[in-house]
Amino acid sequence: MRSIHSINFSSSSVGRGVDVIRTTMIHDINHELVVSQLEELMNEMTSVEKGFAQTIQTLDISNHISAANLVHYLVMRRAEIRQAQEYLHKIGLSSLTSCESHVLYQIANVVRWLNPDFVNRNPIECTFETAGKLRQYNRESLLGADNSISRPHIMVTLSTDLAYDRMQMEALLLAGMTIARINCAHDDPTVWAGMIETLKKSMAKTGNACKIYMDLAGPKIRIKDILAKGGKRSEVKIKEGDELLITSSVAPRSTNRFKAILKVEPAEILTMIKPGEHMYFDDGKFEAKVLQPEGKAAIIRIVRISTKKPNLKVDKGINLPDSDLKISPLTKEDLKNIPFICRYADMVGYSFVSTPADVEVLQNELKKNSKNGKRPSVILKIERLAAVQNLPGLLFAGMKEKFFGVMIARGDLAVEIGFERLSEIQEEILWICEAAHVPVIWATQVLETLNKTGFATRSEITDAAKGIMAECVMLNKGNYLVKTIHTLDNILKRQMGHLDKKRYIMRPLGVAKNFLDETRLYNR
Repeated sequence: MRSIHSINFSSSSVGRGVDVIRTTMIHDINHELVVSQLEELMNEMTSVEKGFAQTIQTLDISNHISAANLVHYLVMRRAEIRQAQEYLHKIGLSSLTSCESHVLYQIANVVRWLNPDFVNRNPIECTFETAGKLRQYNRESLLGADNSISRPHIMVTLSTDLAYDRMQMEALLLAGMTIARINCAHDDPTVWAGMIETLKKSMAKTGNACKIYMDLAGPKIRIKDILAKGGKRSEVKIKEGDELLITSSVAPRSTNRFKAILKVEPAEILTMIKPGEHMYFDDGKFEAKVLQPEGKAAIIRIVRISTKKPNLKVDKGINLPDSDLKISPLTKEDLKNIPFICRYADMVGYSFVSTPADVEVLQNELKKNSKNGKRPSVILKIERLAAVQNLPGLLFAGMKEKFFGVMIARGDLAVEIGFERLSEIQEEILWICEAAHVPVIWATQVLETLNKTGFATRSEITDAAKGIMAECVMLNKGNYLVKTIHTLDNILKRQMGHLDKKRYIMRPLGVAKNFLDETRLYNR
């Protein structure tokens, strides 16, 4: 059966088909309203795209079609079209829920079915076929070709011992690792070089290709020291309602009023927080509210504790989702590591990115440190509330280079936006990135229990299956990496027959065949 996208709409058979459809709904009051709304939406998309023409011209030429489609998608998602969707579903036409990669083309086709007199005088560059080719080209150019062409790549975080364990590295490659991740927040260039050398030898031995991804550490907002009664401590037990003083130094002062004094870094965050804002510690286990600034310090009150061991510890991270943080995503340590990354990495992960200006800062640093025009592609790690809010702008900034990608870094992101919103927001990121034809990496705690203990939970298996909507799925370090890769590979391959991104593709179901065949035999 031909796809609706391949039908010649000028044929007489299609004209008769449209007449039949129109006959059944000519008296439906919603019909003309829906046609009018969709035509107006198309006109608005064209108009807004013209308004973005100057911006699109500043992007790499290979991204012009994708940028225009992103604009079209944003226009559609700004509109209220749920009633139109319901109507289209009722009459058996596309409900527009799977048109992210080719928005204007899809709407034009739907309108053409609804109104045979409709003529679109503006050429549409981003067709269904073009979008598919762009998605595949960007995926393979950024992440590499894969034997399982529709299965997402599998990225594996390398631990220190893998720098010296070629047998284990070979096992990871044979299991299905196609991208090796080196986290620059750990180890040093000597160890990283060892990992890369071992990986290259393992690739030569196995014949399996593997890209190298290196994560910039970015700024670390964390507890540096704790002062409580009796002096400095590595941890302090607290309860809800306790008041703490956060400061840039733990110079002795009275601890009678406060349960503890926390020295935090970087010191400049103390000038950026305001009363009423929230502060989270240790991946969101502790929630506090800022009461009042006090010179170069601030008083906070603990309002929620979500752990059986309520001990605040040194070196634990801090999240400030409500605060307008003016901190550069690139630290001095990051700048020192960029020459090494430019020499060895295929991709570089950008932590703490929030604004388009942040993207340009890293792009410029990579250009300065690259040789012969070769430099790693940037992966924008979406882990801050500000990054979610500025996502379209970040994508436009990324499109100034030929290839780039996005990582949904669900750890910090969940703390920043609230755990209950994570499922909703991660899907929104996937939709918007698909509209821009930008490859996405699905990261943080994928099959985490299986990786650590060798036994998976039911819920994490379901979560891993959602990774089919991304172009790559990332695994953290673990004791059962080979088993975890095999499991993830199996899950993703099974999902391949059911989904293309988020579009269901209706693979035949064994349960349907078996039931009907058995019933037919029984009823003979």
